[in-house]
Amino acid sequence: MATTLEGIIAYPVTPFSRTDGSLDLVRLAALIERLIAGGCHAIAPLGSTGESAYLDDAEWYAAAEASVSAVAGRVPTVVGIADLTTRSAVRRARFAEKVGADVVMVLPLSYWRLDEREITRHYTTIADAVGIPLMVYNNPATAGVDLPPELLHRLVTEVDNITMVKESSGDIQRMHRLTQLSDGALPFYNGSNPLALAAFAAGASGWCTAAPCVIPELTLELYRAVQAGDLDRAREVYYRQLPVLRFLLGGGLPTTVKAGLALRGLDVGEPRKPLLPLDEAGTAELARLLAAAA
Repeated sequence: MATTLEGIIAYPVTPFSRTDGSLDLVRLAALIERLIAGGCHAIAPLGSTGESAYLDDAEWYAAAEASVSAVAGRVPTVVGIADLTTRSAVRRARFAEKVGADVVMVLPLSYWRLDEREITRHYTTIADAVGIPLMVYNNPATAGVDLPPELLHRLVTEVDNITMVKESSGDIQRMHRLTQLSDGALPFYNGSNPLALAAFAAGASGWCTAAPCVIPELTLELYRAVQAGDLDRAREVYYRQLPVLRFLLGGGLPTTVKAGLALRGLDVGEPRKPLLPLDEAGTAELARLLAAAA
């Protein structure tokens, strides 16, 4: 329960074989090694970038175990949990804890619209099932569920091992509200790449991002500048990477990040259908943006 997160929390993609589309755990380990060597402060497999929704159960369990093994305790591992049913989410959270994850990050998914009572029961049940900290993840664009700041704050204050929040709605005012509600005591993390600088100014403890897969130096330098209180340097580094951040997000993270990794010399295969690989024009534009940011 003592795990705390800060800094750059890196999201690896899930590599697939170009031959048959199967899980490529060797390249997953290689990518995680690159992220740790680049200085990232935590690794968060099986988020939206990791195409968790497109993995079957056996693949999900294999990727979770392989990721924790590759990290090998050098930095915290934050395993993403997202499932339509509370029962399956509990099963995955328990597995993540069993194989050595430090934190589970839980995104609520919904076919039927959930009310606050149902959301609270979902999170409380998962939190009660594990002994490691739980991060509540708000990303209405992918989950179909929107968790307002007041609910996020209540979950953290009322449930013992729900200890932190990832806010990915893209609304900076929600981060300011979290700071106000908790008097700055609630650890929250930015999940919207274009808000990186504004989120740190709002009090974010860290930045959850797949950007280190392709621009690790710039993401780390932004955090260092913020920590040093060097606003001029932070702005300069932020504006250098902003076109890349916007491109990655706008084109769909699994698609754009996998293309960027190939440009950086690590072929992690194509995204899983129905997603498609980045087209030729998009790849050329990404190559141009990466070169301009260097």
